[in-house]
Amino acid sequence: MTSPLIEKTIFLKATRSEVWSFLTQPDKLALWFHAPKSPLTEGQPLAMFGATSGEKVIWGDVIVARAPEYLEYTFTVGPMGDATSTVKWTLNEVEGGTRLHLQHEGLPTGEAAFGLLLALDKGWDEHLGRMRDHLHGDAS
Repeated sequence: MTSPLIEKTIFLKATRSEVWSFLTQPDKLALWFHAPKSPLTEGQPLAMFGATSGEKVIWGDVIVARAPEYLEYTFTVGPMGDATSTVKWTLNEVEGGTRLHLQHEGLPTGEAAFGLLLALDKGWDEHLGRMRDHLHGDAS
């Protein structure tokens, strides 16, 4: 069996630079995902904190930050234990906006890990929906 891979693609009515800020800037990340204390910068540690709890919920390292086209970081959450996965974001300019592609790879395998895979898959759908709402002015 191969390692599970989550892939998502959405189209956003925003420039790549605007979308890039939503992927890397703490105030923008807080709107749709989890907020770091500082911008995501290549070669720096990654730590994102829960909006209500203030506790660290995601950690890793920013591997590549090539604005405004590609962002890659390692990704771990508590239920993964010591396992580390990789999140890759690719931003392509399209007529009228940006095509944003997410690839989340290296996830834990096996029947016991399937619940985590389902939760991450659903979570990415919800987070990306919030990003779209904020970028399109539909957020409440």
